[in-house]
Amino acid sequence: MSQQLKGKVAIITGASKGIGKAVAMRLAEHGVNVVLAARTPATLNATVDEIKKKCGVRALGVPTDVARLEDLVNLVTLTLKEFKQIDILVNNAGVSSQHPFEKQPIEEFEKLAQTNYLGYVRLIRLVINHFIERKQGAIINMVSGSTLVDPVPRTFVVYSSLKVGLRAFLKGLFWELRDHNIKITSILPGVVDSDLTDHLKDITTEQKDRLMSPEAVADMVMFALSVPANACPLELAVINQKTPWTKPVIDYKQVQAK
Repeated sequence: MSQQLKGKVAIITGASKGIGKAVAMRLAEHGVNVVLAARTPATLNATVDEIKKKCGVRALGVPTDVARLEDLVNLVTLTLKEFKQIDILVNNAGVSSQHPFEKQPIEEFEKLAQTNYLGYVRLIRLVINHFIERKQGAIINMVSGSTLVDPVPRTFVVYSSLKVGLRAFLKGLFWELRDHNIKITSILPGVVDSDLTDHLKDITTEQKDRLMSPEAVADMVMFALSVPANACPLELAVINQKTPWTKPVIDYKQVQAK
């Protein structure tokens, strides 16, 4: 796979920690030059430095809030200026919100939509003509394992319904773009060990053991990029083996107590 990917250029959003960092690191280990986008400059710069030291590829950090269109335009502009091409886009940045609907702050709705839906759609739109012109490109998107559940899980109704809409958009986009030799893949991950769970005092060792590592999700990204040119994994679900949706690892009361 390394020879297949070496020298390519990838944009990864939400790339300074968690799944995004794991994906960026894995791509860099296979010789991919990476552009990391994240909101916090300190962690972003630290991740860029780590990748350069460990992997010896070119790495660029671009402070980016994917909810802001001007930030996305800047991200794509700087990438093309620095590298002249984009081969892979990994849409990973997202925000979570867990509330019973009647308690959910109304002001959170727009942030969820801007980040978890429009952030993906806008960034794809900004790179898609470049991909079409070059007749190649891979777009990999972190959706959510909660979209596999009908109805969507309690206390995640707004978050999950936006992800359902995103999943539908990406399925339709696959059919529009496949004749341009562009691949669209959705990753549907279950609950991942992340900053959200690190500070929860009430989570048990047993519950913690059920969480997947970010690297397990990165494995799915690498699989999507490893298949033959005439194949495209439309969706890949990687779900916790022991965590039923009916009893979440992180319940609402724990989230509120953080």
